[in-house]
Amino acid sequence: MTIPLPTVELRLWRADAVVLFDWLMTVDLNQVPISHPAEKQALADLLTQLEQSSVTEVDQGEIDSARREVSRDMGW
Repeated sequence: MTIPLPTVELRLWRADAVVLFDWLMTVDLNQVPISHPAEKQALADLLTQLEQSSVTEVDQGEIDSARREVSRDMGW
């Protein structure tokens, strides 16, 4: 018998989800600085959840637009 793991409901702005999904699909998680292996696993788990959403259907135009929206007013 498998006991379900506790979960948390998380809502993301779609533009944030698009940016995160695109980044997670292209980044080499072995190159991301981590202080514990669980951090890399958590990023992989986040990618798995994003892969089950509508953000997998975005094109480059929507990715570019999402990047502009998310970075707007950052002051960087």
